[in-house]
Amino acid sequence: MRRKPAIKPVEPIVAPEILEQAKRSISPDKAKSVLKCTVCGAEVTEGASEQLCWVCRRLKISAWHDIEQQMPAQE
Repeated sequence: MRRKPAIKPVEPIVAPEILEQAKRSISPDKAKSVLKCTVCGAEVTEGASEQLCWVCRRLKISAWHDIEQQMPAQE
């Protein structure tokens, strides 16, 4: 009977330095400056021109459309 060949240890695919840096970047210890919506207090996505969450922004746009549709009827 033959012995099975010994399994060689697999070399890591990602360098340990890069792996450690990635772990540190997602750690909850890092305090982020999270913007809050001025209307409801929910998180605001990065790069938003206004400090509104996506729900409040959609409601604002919807209200604009409603106003624009009502204006010609009043004239």
